[in-house]
Amino acid sequence: MVGKRSGKAQMREEGLEKTDNNLDITTWPVVNMINQKNYYTEYLKRDDQILALRSQNEESRNRMVREARDRDRALAQTSNNGATLPDPDVEMNDDTIPEEATGGMGMQEVLGSKVVVIHPGSQYLRIGLASDALPKTVPMCVAHKSRENESEGESVEPKPKRLKIDGEVPEDPDQWFGDDFYDLFGRMGSELTTRMRLNKRRVLPNQRHPASSFNRKSSPDIITEHNDTDRVDWTEIPPFSRKAPEYFTGNAALRIPDKSNPRYKLFWPIQHGWLNEKDYSSKNALFRDITLILEDAIKSQLDLPRKKDWNQFGCVFVIPDLYDRIYVTSMLDMLIRDFGFGRVCFIQESLAASFGAGVASACIVDVGAQKTSICCVDEGMCIESSRINLKYGGADVTEALFKMMLIDQFPYSDINLNRRYDFLLAEERKHETLTMNDADVIVRQWSFYLRVAGQDTRRYQYKTYDEPMIAPMGFFEPDLFDISSKLEGRRKLIDKGYDLYDGSPSDPISNAQIDVLEWAQRKYAEKNGDTNGVTNTTTITATPARQQPYNLLNRLNDIEGTPRSSVAGSPGPEGTPNPARDSPAVGGAEASDIPLYDPVAEKIKLAEERDHILPIMPLELAILRSISHGSKNDEKKFRDFVGGIMVIGGGAKMLNPTVTNPKNMNTASFNTFLEIKLREAQPDLKADAVLAAMPPRDLDGQVVVWKGASIYGKLSSSGNDSWIGQKEYDMHGARLLAYKVTWSW
Repeated sequence: MVGKRSGKAQMREEGLEKTDNNLDITTWPVVNMINQKNYYTEYLKRDDQILALRSQNEESRNRMVREARDRDRALAQTSNNGATLPDPDVEMNDDTIPEEATGGMGMQEVLGSKVVVIHPGSQYLRIGLASDALPKTVPMCVAHKSRENESEGESVEPKPKRLKIDGEVPEDPDQWFGDDFYDLFGRMGSELTTRMRLNKRRVLPNQRHPASSFNRKSSPDIITEHNDTDRVDWTEIPPFSRKAPEYFTGNAALRIPDKSNPRYKLFWPIQHGWLNEKDYSSKNALFRDITLILEDAIKSQLDLPRKKDWNQFGCVFVIPDLYDRIYVTSMLDMLIRDFGFGRVCFIQESLAASFGAGVASACIVDVGAQKTSICCVDEGMCIESSRINLKYGGADVTEALFKMMLIDQFPYSDINLNRRYDFLLAEERKHETLTMNDADVIVRQWSFYLRVAGQDTRRYQYKTYDEPMIAPMGFFEPDLFDISSKLEGRRKLIDKGYDLYDGSPSDPISNAQIDVLEWAQRKYAEKNGDTNGVTNTTTITATPARQQPYNLLNRLNDIEGTPRSSVAGSPGPEGTPNPARDSPAVGGAEASDIPLYDPVAEKIKLAEERDHILPIMPLELAILRSISHGSKNDEKKFRDFVGGIMVIGGGAKMLNPTVTNPKNMNTASFNTFLEIKLREAQPDLKADAVLAAMPPRDLDGQVVVWKGASIYGKLSSSGNDSWIGQKEYDMHGARLLAYKVTWSW
């Protein structure tokens, strides 16, 4: 009889006993259990755990202690001399100094007198103290010593550019700018004639012929310098080259004689709303010129000659709605380290415009010299998805105007907008002649004085017909503008900003701006005869059943849906089958030949594609795109934005008469014409639902942004917590912007 065996013996005999062979159950990585002690952690969830915010709270607390100490000191003095006590309920602003600090003279500093407000643009810089009613306007240019000026040299072409046939410019002005421009000019003239007839305007046939005949026969009158009462005061250059200044800025740079000895070359560090990388050879030279322009403006225009006193001032700097991060961080470093301002804050253009106009919600349309920006502002915040930046403005209108006048035999046919005196003459002619009222489209005679250093003044007479109205209509027909050279030099010196953690491009982009880029790309493709509607720098994603159109927005949304924490895919365990690698469909290709999806590389590729597309779109379509994205399919918000369009900027001001004609209370303007184009673009809008208005209170459209920034700079610390001080910048650097700016950085 066999004895009873234990269970362990049976499992050992039958081979069922569990043995440890040091092999894992699975090759997939094991996720450990969550440590319950740290599961409810508050790390970086409170303001006192972030040094930047903690420093701000400590500053506020120290200010309250300081104000309480000042009140106690005033109370002690009151018991001795019987003076009145300050009101404890009134908050003392950072820019206000108590009377005892001024020696008991009863004087207090004006609110905002210690804040410098800077709004740089492509053509003009507006700068002033926050306590000023209006800013000082300075040309945003600098002139350096050079062998040649900006209009000399074989590689420099005249502006507007004249086409050459067999290496020479043709004698007939109709051929100077190509058949495309000439045909577009004629078509827009015909459309304007049709519009005038619908408005019951009297239109005579072939009215352009009398104007061109007069211009062809016109010859200038010579006026000697001593008989010219309005002669120009040119910038004086010392006769010896060694004593001549190295540079001039602002108006002095524009008034340097072209044939000066030594020569000076003019530079504009900001062009088309971007940093002008085309005309510079290094990044340092570009930012050095910006520093020179700002520094000279602060010293001369604000009467602050001593740089060591600037640490007592704060600075409010206006940036575009769609900005380059490197531009913002570089300006922050310049203002704090080079200029030594005690504190600095940034504000976006559209938000500053809403501050200046005193409106909480509006669609801001800012028509500048070389760019037009559109953004919907709601309750004091810029709606990020609605931001649009178009690369045309008043300077393009100037060039188009003189192209058309040269076709119509403009008597001063040698005009070159690269020359300083011709540039100033063109700006003067534009502001005097442009109109958006079809009642003014008649044959009209004008005169101007051409003043050149070292030459007698010449007086020209000329006539225009419809050119002064067709030129600004280019805002709604961008093909009228020359955009061939606006992308030259882009990203030559300054690379695109990239995210610190995942390496993807960090410069902001909006859904509305992507719509504009797609429209511009299709337009370019159609113009070049590409039936697919894409350029050679893009690819089309397609399926065997149906070909999908190229869509930057869809691709970007797909990429953004990928979690940021999983940039690179986790590798599979060894021996795990890989369908993409082992499938016979790839023909036995090596693993290194199979393209892997990299979301970061895809984002970088999309960013590079966008850099090769110039954002151009008719203004009325761009406004509707911006409002559509800003309203987010909310009909009420859409109606509010369409009925609250505010047009600002110098490019719009010249087309909006400030004084209404008493004989015609419905004097047309740029805003009125814009309303008509918006209703034509979207016919379902009611006539009274569209309103494009000027800023309220007769505020100058050119200074609305600066005015809003000055108001922002006068807010107390409790109302403006975006100030960046010197000490915290020394500790954190540009990382502070993520906590300080009022938008998503």
